[in-house]
Amino acid sequence: MAGDGFFGAEVAATYDRDHGGTDPAILQQTVEVLHNLADGGASLEFAIGTGRIALPLAARGTPVKGIELSAAMVDQMRRKPGGDDIYVCIGDMTQAQVAGDFALVFLVFNTIDNLTTQDSQVACFQNAAAHLPTGGRFVIETLVPPIQHIPYGETQRAFACSPAHWGIDTFDVTTQNYHSNHVWFEDGKDSAPNRISIPFRYTWPSELDLMARLAGLRFESRWADWQQAPFTRFSKSHISVWRKDPP
Repeated sequence: MAGDGFFGAEVAATYDRDHGGTDPAILQQTVEVLHNLADGGASLEFAIGTGRIALPLAARGTPVKGIELSAAMVDQMRRKPGGDDIYVCIGDMTQAQVAGDFALVFLVFNTIDNLTTQDSQVACFQNAAAHLPTGGRFVIETLVPPIQHIPYGETQRAFACSPAHWGIDTFDVTTQNYHSNHVWFEDGKDSAPNRISIPFRYTWPSELDLMARLAGLRFESRWADWQQAPFTRFSKSHISVWRKDPP
């Protein structure tokens, strides 16, 4: 993925509204959990984006640095209060290195799925482990693949249908790749709708646990949400935590 990839200036300008989510209660709970997991140490956010999580986490008292592929997303963060105070390395989270001592590396909001091969997802775990001391934590928030909602043999699933937004995911179960297709309509305007199609690769929790083991990380916790509700077979998403083993 070159340059800003699928998250250029047009997407970055509306990312928080259309993709990231701005529910204050969820944001506050997310920040509180990450702050506690950092346990007084510094944190590194992979795919820091517009600073949706990093800025309130820094304000909570946990130092934050970031890695981000899209310069346009970082430009949006720089426009927010405190956005200029956070160091961000523009680069690929599977390879880019950031100097510092980090107790926590985290990757939220399904972004592990933006890596569209298994090899790149494994490399992400390895890069996270490379930034952590023994006992340091890696946290991922992502969805549980919604394959059980698709009838046998079907490849598409509608997930949004409103006057403002249509959304359809198209799946290839042989590769675990899918595309998330969105159409947005500007309320009260006759202009052409905004369209975007973004490729992803879904992963199962057990697959992520194996990737963690390959990177020298061991499973610690898994919750259904940021309120740390138990993870069950009905959970639609999960927050998973792994810790770095001694060498």
